[in-house]
Amino acid sequence: MAEPAPRHPRSRSRSRQPSATARRVAAAAATVALAVGAVACGPEDGGAQGGAGDAPKKGGTLTVLNSEPQTDFDPARLYTSGGGKVPTLVFRTLTTRNRENGVAGAKAVPDLATDTGRPSKNATVWTYTLKDGLKFEDGSPITSADIKYGIERSFAAELSGGAPYLRDWLVGGDTYEGPYKDTSKGGLKSIETPDDKTIVFHLKKPEGEFPLLASQTQFAPVPRKKDTGTKYEEHPVSSGPYKVVKNTGDGERLVLKRNEHWSEVTDKERHAYPDTVDVRSGLDSAVINQRLSTGSGADAAAVTTDTNLGPAELAQTDDDEELQKRVGTGHFGYTTYLAFNPKVKPFDNPKVRKAISHAVNRRSVVNAAGGSSLAEPATTFLPNQKSFGYTPADPFPAGKTGNPGKAKELLKEAGYEDGLTITLTHSTAKNFETSPEVATAVQEALKKAGITVKLAGLEDNDYKDKIHSIKDEPGFFISRWGADWPSGGPFLAPIFDGRQIVEDAYNFNHAQLDDPAVNHEIDEINKLTDLEAAAKRWGALDHKIGEKAVSVPLFHPVYKRLYGKDVKNIVISDWDGVLDISQVAVK
Repeated sequence: MAEPAPRHPRSRSRSRQPSATARRVAAAAATVALAVGAVACGPEDGGAQGGAGDAPKKGGTLTVLNSEPQTDFDPARLYTSGGGKVPTLVFRTLTTRNRENGVAGAKAVPDLATDTGRPSKNATVWTYTLKDGLKFEDGSPITSADIKYGIERSFAAELSGGAPYLRDWLVGGDTYEGPYKDTSKGGLKSIETPDDKTIVFHLKKPEGEFPLLASQTQFAPVPRKKDTGTKYEEHPVSSGPYKVVKNTGDGERLVLKRNEHWSEVTDKERHAYPDTVDVRSGLDSAVINQRLSTGSGADAAAVTTDTNLGPAELAQTDDDEELQKRVGTGHFGYTTYLAFNPKVKPFDNPKVRKAISHAVNRRSVVNAAGGSSLAEPATTFLPNQKSFGYTPADPFPAGKTGNPGKAKELLKEAGYEDGLTITLTHSTAKNFETSPEVATAVQEALKKAGITVKLAGLEDNDYKDKIHSIKDEPGFFISRWGADWPSGGPFLAPIFDGRQIVEDAYNFNHAQLDDPAVNHEIDEINKLTDLEAAAKRWGALDHKIGEKAVSVPLFHPVYKRLYGKDVKNIVISDWDGVLDISQVAVK
Protein backbone atom coordinates (compact mmCIF):
# COMPACT_ATOMS: atom_id res chain seq x y z
CA MET A 1 0.00 0.00 0.00
CA ALA A 2 1.07 3.49 -0.54
CA GLU A 3 1.98 6.02 2.00
CA PRO A 4 1.81 9.71 1.44
CA ALA A 5 5.26 10.86 2.36
CA PRO A 6 5.97 12.09 5.87
CA ARG A 7 4.88 15.57 6.62
CA HIS A 8 7.56 18.03 7.37
CA PRO A 9 8.92 18.48 9.96
CA ARG A 10 6.96 15.55 11.39
CA SER A 11 6.81 12.19 9.74
CA ARG A 12 3.24 11.19 9.15
CA SER A 13 1.44 9.22 6.52
CA ARG A 14 -1.83 7.71 5.48
CA SER A 15 -1.85 4.28 3.96
CA ARG A 16 -3.53 3.47 0.67
CA GLN A 17 -4.67 0.23 -0.89
CA PRO A 18 -2.87 -1.39 -3.80
CA SER A 19 -5.68 -3.36 -5.42
CA ALA A 20 -9.34 -3.15 -6.18
CA THR A 21 -10.64 -5.33 -3.38
CA ALA A 22 -8.32 -3.85 -0.82
CA ARG A 23 -9.11 -0.29 -1.76
CA ARG A 24 -12.81 -0.90 -1.42
CA VAL A 25 -12.13 -2.12 2.09
CA ALA A 26 -10.13 0.99 2.82
CA ALA A 27 -12.78 3.29 1.44
CA ALA A 28 -15.17 1.88 4.00
CA ALA A 29 -12.75 1.76 6.85
CA ALA A 30 -10.76 4.94 6.16
CA THR A 31 -7.03 5.12 6.07
CA VAL A 32 -4.49 4.29 8.70
CA ALA A 33 -1.70 6.40 10.12
CA LEU A 34 1.80 5.09 9.59
CA ALA A 35 4.97 6.79 10.65
CA VAL A 36 7.80 6.55 8.13
CA GLY A 37 11.15 8.18 7.79
CA ALA A 38 14.84 8.11 7.11
CA VAL A 39 16.77 5.35 5.47
CA ALA A 40 19.95 4.41 3.81
CA CYS A 41 22.78 6.06 5.57
CA GLY A 42 22.44 6.13 9.32
CA PRO A 43 24.05 8.81 11.49
CA GLU A 44 25.91 11.70 9.90
CA ASP A 45 29.21 10.23 11.06
CA GLY A 46 28.24 6.89 9.51
CA GLY A 47 26.90 3.53 10.63
CA ALA A 48 25.92 2.13 13.98
CA GLN A 49 27.58 3.63 17.01
CA GLY A 50 29.46 1.88 19.77
CA GLY A 51 32.97 0.59 19.27
CA ALA A 52 35.52 -1.34 21.35
CA GLY A 53 35.22 -0.44 25.01
CA ASP A 54 31.90 1.22 24.30
CA ALA A 55 29.78 -1.76 23.31
CA PRO A 56 26.02 -1.40 23.90
CA LYS A 57 24.85 -2.88 27.18
CA LYS A 58 21.50 -3.96 28.57
CA GLY A 59 19.69 -1.75 31.04
CA GLY A 60 18.11 1.66 31.45
CA THR A 61 15.03 3.32 30.02
CA LEU A 62 14.63 4.42 26.43
CA THR A 63 12.18 7.29 25.90
CA VAL A 64 10.41 7.64 22.57
CA LEU A 65 9.07 11.12 21.72
CA ASN A 66 6.57 11.02 18.86
CA SER A 67 4.04 13.28 17.17
CA GLU A 68 1.51 10.60 16.34
CA PRO A 69 -0.12 8.57 19.14
CA GLN A 70 0.41 4.81 18.96
CA THR A 71 -3.30 4.15 18.41
CA ASP A 72 -4.82 0.78 17.50
CA PHE A 73 -1.97 -1.22 19.06
CA ASP A 74 -3.35 -4.45 17.66
CA PRO A 75 -1.40 -6.47 15.07
CA ALA A 76 -4.54 -6.77 12.93
CA ARG A 77 -4.97 -3.01 12.75
CA LEU A 78 -1.38 -1.80 12.56
CA TYR A 79 0.23 -1.00 9.27
CA THR A 80 3.89 -1.90 9.51
CA SER A 81 6.20 -4.10 7.49
CA GLY A 82 9.33 -5.37 9.17
CA GLY A 83 10.45 -1.92 10.23
CA GLY A 84 12.12 -0.67 13.37
CA LYS A 85 9.16 1.05 14.99
CA VAL A 86 7.52 0.44 18.37
CA PRO A 87 5.28 -2.52 17.31
CA THR A 88 8.31 -4.61 16.36
CA LEU A 89 9.25 -4.75 20.04
CA VAL A 90 6.01 -6.57 20.90
CA PHE A 91 4.97 -8.41 17.75
CA ARG A 92 7.16 -10.95 16.00
CA THR A 93 6.17 -12.16 12.55
CA LEU A 94 7.12 -15.01 10.22
CA THR A 95 9.82 -12.84 8.64
CA THR A 96 11.27 -9.47 9.47
CA ARG A 97 13.80 -7.11 7.96
CA ASN A 98 17.52 -7.62 8.28
CA ARG A 99 18.47 -5.18 11.05
CA GLU A 100 21.45 -3.54 9.36
CA ASN A 101 22.24 -0.12 7.95
CA GLY A 102 21.64 0.70 4.32
CA VAL A 103 21.10 -1.76 1.51
CA ALA A 104 21.66 -4.84 3.70
CA GLY A 105 18.64 -3.81 5.75
CA ALA A 106 16.31 -4.05 2.75
CA LYS A 107 16.25 -7.84 2.82
CA ALA A 108 13.74 -10.12 4.53
CA VAL A 109 15.15 -12.59 7.05
CA PRO A 110 13.51 -15.28 9.25
CA ASP A 111 11.82 -14.20 12.46
CA LEU A 112 9.41 -16.75 13.95
CA ALA A 113 10.09 -19.02 10.98
CA THR A 114 13.24 -21.02 10.30
CA ASP A 115 13.60 -19.46 6.85
CA THR A 116 11.93 -16.88 4.62
CA GLY A 117 9.54 -19.42 3.16
CA ARG A 118 9.61 -22.34 0.76
CA PRO A 119 7.67 -21.67 -2.45
CA SER A 120 6.08 -24.13 -4.80
CA LYS A 121 7.38 -24.19 -8.35
CA ASN A 122 4.99 -21.46 -9.44
CA ALA A 123 5.14 -19.44 -6.17
CA THR A 124 1.44 -19.94 -5.44
CA VAL A 125 2.04 -22.06 -2.33
CA TRP A 126 4.37 -20.92 0.47
CA THR A 127 5.33 -23.12 3.42
CA TYR A 128 6.89 -22.05 6.72
CA THR A 129 8.22 -23.99 9.70
CA LEU A 130 8.35 -22.34 13.13
CA LYS A 131 11.49 -22.28 15.26
CA ASP A 132 11.74 -24.31 18.45
CA GLY A 133 11.22 -22.66 21.82
CA LEU A 134 8.89 -19.82 20.80
CA LYS A 135 6.71 -18.52 23.66
CA PHE A 136 4.14 -15.85 24.42
CA GLU A 137 4.58 -13.52 27.38
CA ASP A 138 2.66 -15.93 29.62
CA GLY A 139 5.04 -18.77 28.80
CA SER A 140 2.62 -20.68 26.57
CA PRO A 141 4.04 -22.00 23.28
CA ILE A 142 3.50 -20.16 20.01
CA THR A 143 1.99 -22.49 17.39
CA SER A 144 1.14 -22.26 13.72
CA ALA A 145 -2.54 -22.11 14.72
CA ASP A 146 -1.83 -18.86 16.59
CA ILE A 147 -0.36 -17.31 13.45
CA LYS A 148 -3.28 -18.52 11.35
CA TYR A 149 -5.73 -17.05 13.85
CA GLY A 150 -3.83 -13.76 14.00
CA ILE A 151 -4.14 -13.43 10.24
CA GLU A 152 -7.80 -14.42 10.18
CA ARG A 153 -8.87 -11.85 12.75
CA SER A 154 -7.32 -9.12 10.55
CA PHE A 155 -10.20 -9.82 8.11
CA ALA A 156 -12.81 -8.77 10.70
CA ALA A 157 -14.49 -5.47 9.81
CA GLU A 158 -14.15 -4.19 13.38
CA LEU A 159 -10.37 -4.71 13.20
CA SER A 160 -9.81 -3.12 9.81
CA GLY A 161 -6.93 -0.81 9.04
CA GLY A 162 -3.96 -3.08 8.51
CA ALA A 163 -2.30 -4.05 5.26
CA PRO A 164 -4.89 -5.43 2.81
CA TYR A 165 -2.74 -7.61 0.57
CA LEU A 166 -3.93 -10.94 1.95
CA ARG A 167 -7.48 -10.17 0.92
CA ASP A 168 -6.30 -10.17 -2.67
CA TRP A 169 -3.54 -12.76 -2.49
CA LEU A 170 -5.09 -15.60 -0.48
CA VAL A 171 -7.56 -17.97 -2.08
CA GLY A 172 -10.94 -17.03 -0.59
CA GLY A 173 -9.55 -13.89 1.02
CA ASP A 174 -11.87 -11.59 -0.89
CA THR A 175 -14.99 -13.07 0.74
CA TYR A 176 -13.74 -14.10 4.19
CA GLU A 177 -15.14 -11.95 7.03
CA GLY A 178 -12.98 -13.06 9.92
CA PRO A 179 -13.32 -15.55 12.79
CA TYR A 180 -16.08 -13.68 14.63
CA LYS A 181 -18.49 -14.35 11.75
CA ASP A 182 -17.07 -17.73 10.80
CA THR A 183 -19.74 -20.09 12.12
CA SER A 184 -17.86 -23.14 10.87
CA LYS A 185 -14.81 -22.16 12.96
CA GLY A 186 -12.73 -23.68 10.21
CA GLY A 187 -11.17 -20.41 9.23
CA LEU A 188 -9.57 -19.62 5.91
CA LYS A 189 -9.06 -22.89 4.06
CA SER A 190 -6.20 -21.33 2.11
CA ILE A 191 -4.13 -21.26 5.32
CA GLU A 192 -3.29 -24.79 6.47
CA THR A 193 -1.66 -25.82 9.75
CA PRO A 194 -0.93 -29.56 9.42
CA ASP A 195 0.91 -29.48 12.74
CA ASP A 196 1.91 -27.02 15.46
CA LYS A 197 5.05 -25.91 13.64
CA THR A 198 3.95 -25.80 9.99
CA ILE A 199 1.85 -23.21 8.19
CA VAL A 200 1.02 -23.27 4.48
CA PHE A 201 -0.44 -20.44 2.38
CA HIS A 202 -2.32 -20.98 -0.90
CA LEU A 203 -2.37 -17.94 -3.19
CA LYS A 204 -4.55 -17.02 -6.14
CA LYS A 205 -1.55 -16.23 -8.31
CA PRO A 206 2.24 -16.32 -8.15
CA GLU A 207 3.71 -13.91 -5.60
CA GLY A 208 7.48 -14.07 -5.41
CA GLU A 209 7.54 -11.33 -2.78
CA PHE A 210 5.52 -13.25 -0.20
CA PRO A 211 8.52 -13.34 2.21
CA LEU A 212 8.41 -9.53 2.27
CA LEU A 213 4.67 -9.51 2.93
CA ALA A 214 5.17 -12.04 5.76
CA SER A 215 6.87 -9.29 7.76
CA GLN A 216 3.57 -7.37 8.12
CA THR A 217 2.11 -7.33 11.63
CA GLN A 218 -0.92 -9.35 10.46
CA PHE A 219 1.45 -12.33 10.61
CA ALA A 220 1.97 -11.91 14.37
CA PRO A 221 0.57 -14.80 16.44
CA VAL A 222 -2.54 -14.22 18.55
CA PRO A 223 -3.80 -16.87 21.01
CA ARG A 224 -7.51 -17.36 20.34
CA LYS A 225 -8.39 -17.68 24.02
CA LYS A 226 -6.77 -14.32 24.81
CA ASP A 227 -8.47 -12.44 21.98
CA THR A 228 -10.68 -9.65 23.34
CA GLY A 229 -11.70 -8.20 19.98
CA THR A 230 -11.50 -4.41 19.77
CA LYS A 231 -10.12 -4.30 23.34
CA TYR A 232 -7.14 -6.49 22.46
CA GLU A 233 -5.08 -3.36 21.75
CA GLU A 234 -5.17 -2.50 25.45
CA HIS A 235 -3.08 -5.55 26.29
CA PRO A 236 -2.01 -7.54 23.25
CA VAL A 237 -0.17 -10.75 24.08
CA SER A 238 3.51 -10.25 23.32
CA SER A 239 5.61 -12.57 21.18
CA GLY A 240 8.53 -10.13 21.19
CA PRO A 241 11.13 -8.93 23.69
CA TYR A 242 8.77 -6.47 25.43
CA LYS A 243 5.23 -6.61 26.78
CA VAL A 244 2.73 -3.80 27.27
CA VAL A 245 2.34 -2.75 30.90
CA LYS A 246 0.59 0.57 30.29
CA ASN A 247 -1.47 1.95 27.39
CA THR A 248 -3.31 5.18 28.16
CA GLY A 249 -4.74 8.14 26.28
CA ASP A 250 -5.52 6.03 23.19
CA GLY A 251 -1.87 5.30 22.63
CA GLU A 252 -0.42 8.62 23.80
CA ARG A 253 1.44 6.85 26.61
CA LEU A 254 2.73 3.36 26.06
CA VAL A 255 5.09 1.69 28.51
CA LEU A 256 6.86 -1.55 27.64
CA LYS A 257 8.78 -3.83 29.99
CA ARG A 258 10.87 -6.93 29.31
CA ASN A 259 9.04 -10.09 28.33
CA GLU A 260 10.85 -12.68 30.44
CA HIS A 261 9.70 -15.49 28.16
CA TRP A 262 11.33 -13.99 25.07
CA SER A 263 14.59 -15.69 24.16
CA GLU A 264 17.35 -14.07 22.17
CA VAL A 265 18.32 -17.57 21.09
CA THR A 266 15.23 -17.59 18.86
CA ASP A 267 15.53 -13.94 17.84
CA LYS A 268 18.79 -12.83 16.25
CA GLU A 269 17.36 -9.56 14.93
CA ARG A 270 16.17 -7.69 18.04
CA HIS A 271 18.74 -6.84 20.71
CA ALA A 272 16.34 -5.33 23.27
CA TYR A 273 18.99 -3.49 25.27
CA PRO A 274 16.82 -1.16 27.45
CA ASP A 275 14.88 -2.60 30.39
CA THR A 276 11.97 -0.22 29.72
CA VAL A 277 10.68 1.62 26.66
CA ASP A 278 8.52 4.66 27.51
CA VAL A 279 6.61 5.97 24.48
CA ARG A 280 5.18 9.48 24.82
CA SER A 281 3.18 10.68 21.83
CA GLY A 282 0.87 13.45 20.70
CA LEU A 283 3.67 15.99 21.05
CA ASP A 284 4.31 19.00 18.84
CA SER A 285 7.17 18.33 16.43
CA ALA A 286 9.01 21.50 17.43
CA VAL A 287 8.82 20.46 21.08
CA ILE A 288 10.18 17.00 20.24
CA ASN A 289 13.17 18.39 18.39
CA GLN A 290 13.84 20.93 21.12
CA ARG A 291 13.77 18.23 23.81
CA LEU A 292 16.07 15.97 21.81
CA SER A 293 18.42 18.86 21.14
CA THR A 294 18.62 19.95 24.77
CA GLY A 295 18.77 16.41 26.14
CA SER A 296 17.83 17.17 29.73
CA GLY A 297 17.04 14.35 32.15
CA ALA A 298 15.29 11.41 30.51
CA ASP A 299 15.43 13.18 27.14
CA ALA A 300 19.15 12.44 26.95
CA ALA A 301 18.17 8.80 26.34
CA ALA A 302 15.38 9.56 23.87
CA VAL A 303 14.66 9.01 20.18
CA THR A 304 11.82 9.74 17.80
CA THR A 305 10.42 7.36 15.21
CA ASP A 306 8.17 9.85 13.42
CA THR A 307 9.50 13.40 13.62
CA ASN A 308 11.90 15.03 11.17
CA LEU A 309 13.97 18.16 11.37
CA GLY A 310 12.75 21.12 9.33
CA PRO A 311 14.83 23.65 7.36
CA ALA A 312 15.10 26.10 10.25
CA GLU A 313 16.05 23.35 12.70
CA LEU A 314 18.63 22.00 10.29
CA ALA A 315 20.22 25.42 10.09
CA GLN A 316 20.65 25.33 13.86
CA THR A 317 22.25 21.89 13.82
CA ASP A 318 24.64 23.00 11.09
CA ASP A 319 26.05 25.52 13.54
CA ASP A 320 26.47 22.98 16.34
CA GLU A 321 29.10 20.29 15.85
CA GLU A 322 27.77 18.16 18.69
CA LEU A 323 24.22 18.19 17.34
CA GLN A 324 25.45 17.26 13.88
CA LYS A 325 26.78 14.01 15.35
CA ARG A 326 23.28 13.18 16.55
CA VAL A 327 21.42 13.49 13.26
CA GLY A 328 20.32 10.32 11.46
CA THR A 329 19.99 10.77 7.70
CA GLY A 330 18.48 8.80 4.90
CA HIS A 331 15.87 8.28 2.22
CA PHE A 332 12.54 6.57 2.53
CA GLY A 333 11.40 4.93 -0.73
CA TYR A 334 9.08 7.69 -1.83
CA THR A 335 8.35 9.84 -4.88
CA THR A 336 6.45 13.11 -5.24
CA TYR A 337 5.28 13.59 -8.81
CA LEU A 338 3.00 15.45 -11.21
CA ALA A 339 0.11 13.24 -12.28
CA PHE A 340 -1.80 13.47 -15.56
CA ASN A 341 -5.30 12.25 -16.30
CA PRO A 342 -5.05 11.60 -20.06
CA LYS A 343 -8.84 11.46 -20.33
CA VAL A 344 -8.95 15.22 -19.68
CA LYS A 345 -7.90 17.64 -22.43
CA PRO A 346 -5.23 18.77 -23.25
CA PHE A 347 -3.50 15.97 -21.34
CA ASP A 348 -4.84 13.41 -23.79
CA ASN A 349 -2.11 14.71 -26.12
CA PRO A 350 1.23 13.00 -25.32
CA LYS A 351 3.15 15.99 -26.68
CA VAL A 352 1.54 18.28 -24.10
CA ARG A 353 2.54 15.87 -21.32
CA LYS A 354 6.07 15.65 -22.71
CA ALA A 355 6.29 19.45 -22.97
CA ILE A 356 5.42 19.78 -19.29
CA SER A 357 8.00 17.11 -18.47
CA HIS A 358 10.71 19.10 -20.23
CA ALA A 359 9.61 22.40 -18.67
CA VAL A 360 9.78 21.39 -15.01
CA ASN A 361 12.47 23.13 -12.95
CA ARG A 362 13.49 20.52 -10.40
CA ARG A 363 15.91 22.83 -8.65
CA SER A 364 13.10 25.23 -7.73
CA VAL A 365 10.85 22.33 -6.75
CA VAL A 366 13.55 20.92 -4.45
CA ASN A 367 14.02 24.37 -2.90
CA ALA A 368 10.27 24.58 -2.32
CA ALA A 369 10.41 21.20 -0.58
CA GLY A 370 12.99 22.47 1.91
CA GLY A 371 16.21 22.45 -0.07
CA SER A 372 18.73 19.84 -1.14
CA SER A 373 19.20 18.61 2.43
CA LEU A 374 15.59 17.46 2.48
CA ALA A 375 14.82 16.48 -1.12
CA GLU A 376 16.61 15.03 -4.14
CA PRO A 377 15.48 15.61 -7.74
CA ALA A 378 13.79 12.61 -9.38
CA THR A 379 13.66 11.65 -13.04
CA THR A 380 12.41 8.10 -12.42
CA PHE A 381 9.28 6.97 -10.64
CA LEU A 382 11.21 4.37 -8.66
CA PRO A 383 13.33 5.77 -5.82
CA ASN A 384 17.09 5.63 -6.35
CA GLN A 385 17.66 2.59 -4.17
CA LYS A 386 18.95 -0.78 -5.32
CA SER A 387 16.20 -2.84 -3.72
CA PHE A 388 13.53 -1.08 -5.79
CA GLY A 389 15.35 -1.90 -9.01
CA TYR A 390 16.29 1.72 -9.64
CA THR A 391 17.79 2.20 -13.10
CA PRO A 392 19.01 5.72 -14.00
CA ALA A 393 16.83 7.26 -16.72
CA ASP A 394 15.66 10.68 -17.88
CA PRO A 395 13.30 10.29 -20.85
CA PHE A 396 12.50 14.00 -21.04
CA PRO A 397 15.66 15.88 -20.01
CA ALA A 398 14.95 19.19 -18.34
CA GLY A 399 18.34 19.73 -16.75
CA LYS A 400 18.41 21.21 -13.28
CA THR A 401 16.29 24.25 -14.15
CA GLY A 402 13.98 23.12 -16.96
CA ASN A 403 14.12 23.19 -20.74
CA PRO A 404 11.47 25.71 -21.86
CA GLY A 405 12.81 25.77 -25.42
CA LYS A 406 12.13 22.05 -25.95
CA ALA A 407 8.78 22.43 -24.22
CA LYS A 408 7.71 25.22 -26.60
CA GLU A 409 8.77 23.12 -29.56
CA LEU A 410 6.55 20.25 -28.44
CA LEU A 411 3.64 22.56 -27.69
CA LYS A 412 3.87 23.92 -31.23
CA GLU A 413 3.76 20.37 -32.61
CA ALA A 414 0.72 19.73 -30.41
CA GLY A 415 -1.10 22.75 -31.87
CA TYR A 416 -0.44 25.17 -29.02
CA GLU A 417 2.01 27.56 -30.66
CA ASP A 418 0.61 30.44 -28.63
CA GLY A 419 0.78 28.51 -25.40
CA LEU A 420 -2.04 27.12 -23.29
CA THR A 421 -3.71 27.51 -19.90
CA ILE A 422 -4.11 24.58 -17.51
CA THR A 423 -5.06 24.00 -13.86
CA LEU A 424 -2.85 22.31 -11.26
CA THR A 425 -4.66 20.80 -8.26
CA HIS A 426 -2.76 20.54 -4.99
CA SER A 427 -3.29 20.29 -1.25
CA THR A 428 -3.20 23.37 0.94
CA ALA A 429 -1.88 21.32 3.85
CA LYS A 430 1.47 22.43 5.18
CA ASN A 431 3.30 19.32 4.17
CA PHE A 432 6.30 19.56 1.95
CA GLU A 433 5.22 17.08 -0.75
CA THR A 434 2.10 18.68 -2.25
CA SER A 435 2.36 22.09 -0.61
CA PRO A 436 1.40 25.41 -2.19
CA GLU A 437 5.11 26.20 -2.38
CA VAL A 438 5.78 23.16 -4.59
CA ALA A 439 2.77 24.03 -6.74
CA THR A 440 4.01 27.59 -7.15
CA ALA A 441 7.45 26.35 -8.20
CA VAL A 442 5.82 24.24 -10.93
CA GLN A 443 3.66 27.19 -11.97
CA GLU A 444 6.66 29.49 -12.37
CA ALA A 445 8.68 26.94 -14.37
CA LEU A 446 5.88 26.21 -16.82
CA LYS A 447 5.26 29.92 -17.37
CA LYS A 448 8.67 30.16 -19.06
CA ALA A 449 7.49 27.58 -21.58
CA GLY A 450 4.35 29.55 -22.40
CA ILE A 451 2.09 27.50 -20.16
CA THR A 452 -0.15 29.47 -17.82
CA VAL A 453 -0.91 27.43 -14.71
CA LYS A 454 -3.87 28.24 -12.50
CA LEU A 455 -3.51 26.80 -9.02
CA ALA A 456 -6.45 24.99 -7.42
CA GLY A 457 -5.65 24.45 -3.76
CA LEU A 458 -7.94 22.15 -1.80
CA GLU A 459 -8.19 21.31 1.89
CA ASP A 460 -6.28 18.06 2.34
CA ASN A 461 -9.23 15.69 2.75
CA ASP A 462 -11.05 17.21 -0.23
CA TYR A 463 -7.84 17.02 -2.24
CA LYS A 464 -7.40 13.29 -1.47
CA ASP A 465 -11.02 12.49 -2.27
CA LYS A 466 -10.83 14.34 -5.57
CA ILE A 467 -7.56 12.97 -6.93
CA HIS A 468 -8.50 9.37 -6.02
CA SER A 469 -11.93 9.49 -7.68
CA ILE A 470 -12.29 8.29 -11.28
CA LYS A 471 -15.33 10.54 -11.62
CA ASP A 472 -13.76 13.69 -10.19
CA GLU A 473 -10.04 13.25 -10.91
CA PRO A 474 -8.57 16.47 -12.29
CA GLY A 475 -6.40 16.53 -15.38
CA PHE A 476 -3.23 17.70 -13.64
CA PHE A 477 -2.30 17.40 -9.97
CA ILE A 478 0.51 16.78 -7.49
CA SER A 479 0.63 13.31 -5.94
CA ARG A 480 3.01 11.02 -4.05
CA TRP A 481 3.59 7.32 -3.56
CA GLY A 482 5.66 5.07 -1.32
CA ALA A 483 6.07 1.31 -1.16
CA ASP A 484 5.17 -0.96 1.74
CA TRP A 485 8.39 -2.87 1.39
CA PRO A 486 11.56 -2.17 -0.60
CA SER A 487 10.64 -3.48 -4.02
CA GLY A 488 9.37 -2.13 -7.31
CA GLY A 489 6.23 -4.29 -7.03
CA PRO A 490 4.22 -2.33 -4.46
CA PHE A 491 5.57 0.83 -6.09
CA LEU A 492 4.65 0.37 -9.74
CA ALA A 493 1.69 -2.04 -9.72
CA PRO A 494 -0.83 0.09 -7.78
CA ILE A 495 -0.14 3.11 -9.99
CA PHE A 496 0.21 1.55 -13.44
CA ASP A 497 -1.53 -1.87 -13.44
CA GLY A 498 -4.72 -1.46 -15.45
CA ARG A 499 -6.46 -4.18 -13.46
CA GLN A 500 -6.15 -2.04 -10.36
CA ILE A 501 -8.22 0.81 -11.75
CA VAL A 502 -11.11 1.27 -9.31
CA GLU A 503 -14.32 2.84 -10.53
CA ASP A 504 -16.31 2.99 -7.31
CA ALA A 505 -13.72 3.71 -4.58
CA TYR A 506 -10.21 5.05 -4.08
CA ASN A 507 -8.28 4.78 -7.36
CA PHE A 508 -4.51 5.20 -7.52
CA ASN A 509 -3.88 4.52 -11.20
CA HIS A 510 -4.15 8.23 -11.95
CA ALA A 511 -3.43 7.81 -15.67
CA GLN A 512 -5.99 4.99 -15.85
CA LEU A 513 -3.25 3.17 -17.73
CA ASP A 514 -4.37 -0.25 -18.93
CA ASP A 515 -1.55 -1.41 -21.16
CA PRO A 516 -1.61 -5.20 -21.75
CA ALA A 517 2.18 -5.28 -22.10
CA VAL A 518 2.65 -3.51 -18.76
CA ASN A 519 0.09 -5.75 -17.04
CA HIS A 520 1.74 -8.84 -18.45
CA GLU A 521 5.22 -7.79 -17.33
CA ILE A 522 3.94 -7.15 -13.80
CA ASP A 523 2.58 -10.69 -13.71
CA GLU A 524 5.82 -12.14 -15.05
CA ILE A 525 7.94 -10.32 -12.47
CA ASN A 526 5.64 -11.43 -9.66
CA LYS A 527 6.46 -15.03 -10.54
CA LEU A 528 10.12 -14.51 -9.67
CA THR A 529 11.35 -15.62 -6.27
CA ASP A 530 14.83 -14.33 -7.07
CA LEU A 531 14.24 -10.78 -5.84
CA GLU A 532 17.47 -9.42 -7.30
CA ALA A 533 16.43 -10.60 -10.74
CA ALA A 534 12.97 -9.16 -10.11
CA ALA A 535 14.48 -5.80 -9.14
CA LYS A 536 16.21 -5.51 -12.52
CA ARG A 537 12.93 -6.19 -14.27
CA TRP A 538 11.11 -3.57 -12.16
CA GLY A 539 13.76 -1.03 -13.14
CA ALA A 540 13.32 -1.80 -16.83
CA LEU A 541 9.53 -1.56 -16.50
CA ASP A 542 9.88 1.79 -14.74
CA HIS A 543 11.85 3.07 -17.72
CA LYS A 544 9.26 1.75 -20.19
CA ILE A 545 6.38 3.38 -18.32
CA GLY A 546 8.34 6.60 -17.93
CA GLU A 547 8.56 7.00 -21.69
CA LYS A 548 4.75 7.18 -21.83
CA ALA A 549 4.86 10.52 -19.97
CA VAL A 550 1.89 9.70 -17.77
CA SER A 551 3.61 11.27 -14.76
CA VAL A 552 6.49 13.65 -14.04
CA PRO A 553 8.69 12.55 -11.11
CA LEU A 554 9.72 15.60 -9.08
CA PHE A 555 11.72 14.55 -6.03
CA HIS A 556 12.50 11.89 -3.46
CA PRO A 557 12.45 13.11 0.16
CA VAL A 558 15.47 13.08 2.48
CA TYR A 559 14.91 12.79 6.22
CA LYS A 560 16.90 14.11 9.13
CA ARG A 561 16.22 13.03 12.72
CA LEU A 562 17.79 13.86 16.03
CA TYR A 563 18.43 11.37 18.80
CA GLY A 564 19.50 11.88 22.42
CA LYS A 565 23.09 12.27 23.52
CA ASP A 566 22.97 9.09 25.65
CA VAL A 567 21.63 6.93 22.81
CA LYS A 568 23.88 4.59 20.89
CA ASN A 569 23.86 1.78 18.35
CA ILE A 570 21.94 3.71 15.70
CA VAL A 571 20.73 1.58 12.79
CA ILE A 572 18.80 3.06 9.84
CA SER A 573 18.14 0.84 6.85
CA ASP A 574 16.74 0.90 3.33
CA TRP A 575 13.54 -0.84 4.45
CA ASP A 576 11.42 1.95 5.88
CA GLY A 577 14.19 4.11 7.23
CA VAL A 578 12.90 4.52 10.75
CA LEU A 579 15.65 4.48 13.34
CA ASP A 580 15.51 0.86 14.44
CA ILE A 581 14.25 0.94 17.98
CA SER A 582 15.10 -2.72 18.51
CA GLN A 583 18.82 -1.98 18.14
CA VAL A 584 19.11 1.11 20.35
CA ALA A 585 20.97 1.08 23.66
CA VAL A 586 21.17 3.81 26.29
CA LYS A 587 23.99 4.76 28.62
